[in-house]
Amino acid sequence: MLNKAARSLRKGSSGQIDFLVGQELNSYYAFEILRGVEEALLPTEVRMVLASTHALREREQQWRQRLSEGAVDGAVLVLADKRSLYLQELSRRGIPFVVVDPFGELGPEDLSVSATNWSGGKLATEYLISLGHRRIAALMGLPDHPCTQDRIAGYRHALQEAGVPVDPALIRFADFHAEQAYQEMMQILALPEMPTAIFVGSDEQCLGVYRALFERGIAVPGAMSVIGFDNMPYAEWVTPALTTIHQPLLEMGRVATKLLLRLIAGEPVESVRIELATPPHQTRVLCFTAGKLLKPI
Repeated sequence: MLNKAARSLRKGSSGQIDFLVGQELNSYYAFEILRGVEEALLPTEVRMVLASTHALREREQQWRQRLSEGAVDGAVLVLADKRSLYLQELSRRGIPFVVVDPFGELGPEDLSVSATNWSGGKLATEYLISLGHRRIAALMGLPDHPCTQDRIAGYRHALQEAGVPVDPALIRFADFHAEQAYQEMMQILALPEMPTAIFVGSDEQCLGVYRALFERGIAVPGAMSVIGFDNMPYAEWVTPALTTIHQPLLEMGRVATKLLLRLIAGEPVESVRIELATPPHQTRVLCFTAGKLLKPI
């Protein structure tokens, strides 16, 4: 499939695709997806260009000029929706694209690749319940992000199945970075009745959560259990090692790129919405205390 796509690209095409990020390229999240794109392109002669306008008009004009000159055969977009400048411009020009982890609504024919966020949220919450927790907070990403909505839905479902009331005061939202997560965690810790566990929407947010707990003198996991989402490379190096749900970011980038090459080659695709699973045997969910592994699942 990849060789066929590469041959197709060589006929009157630029042999070049864009990797477009709807945010600053300053997180492991984006880098992991980028690695997947690179891996998918290795067997081909297709080149990748990292394109980010940073909302600067001059850069936006330069990018549009590249499109008008036929310098782009397709694009992999991260955190985009139908309001995105990138997506609107690509759609208008009929240039194929695939969105990884869409930020919001897409068109009915727009291709996207994401993770099974509902299942991941349910699994994370069930794990905390299995440890005996009943007052479980959730600190998620932006509330209008589909992955946030799905993870919260999975969290709610797990609590309801266990007969645990859902307390709206324990559900908080921030961006996916450490600073806002730190601020929100301090608010959670100021509640009259603190939670004993927290499900956090990203590993980077967990860094802010850890900082807040450290400043308040609350031990992890002795006094507070924390579980993140992503399984970033640094998760095992923080202290204590972070319990986290594996999100297949590298595979998401790889699958999105393979789909894009099929679109460029004029080949059919089976589905416009693809979700990559986070099943238990691929999920890094571990309970650590004093550096010792207690309970894997």
